[in-house]
Amino acid sequence: MNLPANPIVPGFYADPEARFYAGRSWIYATRSATDYTQQLNIDAFSSADLIHWDKHAGVIEMADFPWIWRAVWAPTILEKGGRYFLMFASNDILNDGQVGGLEIAVSDSPAGPFRGLLGKPMLDRFIGGAQPIDAHLFKDDDGTVYLYYGGWKHCNVAVMNDEMTGIVPGSLRGVTPDGYVEAPCMIKRNGQYFLMWSQGDWVDGTYSVAYGVSDNPFGPFGPRGVVLKSRPPVAEGPGHHGYLHLPETDEWLIVYHRRVIGNTDPGARMLCIDNLEFEQDTINPVVMT
Repeated sequence: MNLPANPIVPGFYADPEARFYAGRSWIYATRSATDYTQQLNIDAFSSADLIHWDKHAGVIEMADFPWIWRAVWAPTILEKGGRYFLMFASNDILNDGQVGGLEIAVSDSPAGPFRGLLGKPMLDRFIGGAQPIDAHLFKDDDGTVYLYYGGWKHCNVAVMNDEMTGIVPGSLRGVTPDGYVEAPCMIKRNGQYFLMWSQGDWVDGTYSVAYGVSDNPFGPFGPRGVVLKSRPPVAEGPGHHGYLHLPETDEWLIVYHRRVIGNTDPGARMLCIDNLEFEQDTINPVVMT
């Protein structure tokens, strides 16, 4: 299919989540900055043709989150019951004594504004060694909503409750594949669950995306291969991705961030899109363009 030239939008952005809502493709992304105190909202982009993108700046009503002072990161969004639930990480907490973690907001529109749902963080502690960042919401065919998340080389999965206010007690378990660092992402195709994740170091060319496959959303997900990696001289350090599944097709796109080769500024990351192709229970390596 015809895709835009990469990067798809100007400016530095990272950690994209992508969805198809209301006849448009949507991307929600971190405002990528080396100074975390400059990351105080999420920007979204929408498109009717995947070529031209409209910017929706600052989609979260941050006045509803007065405890947040830095590191608004890694959004994920899911429609449920006609409402749109946006989850994101805050404050880059380093222990259970600090305020922040995974936050949740809600809107009647994919464009926002997203208002605070709880008046406090949804998940504000380390469980099984997983830093509460990098959430990914996944809705299964039966309507069950799963939350995959975790930094610091640990990944957890849990079932969200019907109100989307928290996880179902007793449902959380560790699901860390070998090589996992952060940024889980789940695709279900032909009854199989493809868990993808980022590995390597996000500040350099070692960053890449790997995947595993299971017949159960709880895994296990043994590593099956690398989906996306540096491709000199095009770009380096691709990762922390989302995907678009085009309606009524078996066409998939990977939406990710990457770096210009030789730019050592940690915040210098840009949004890109490429084709994502499957062969039965295998994901073909993505060729960055």
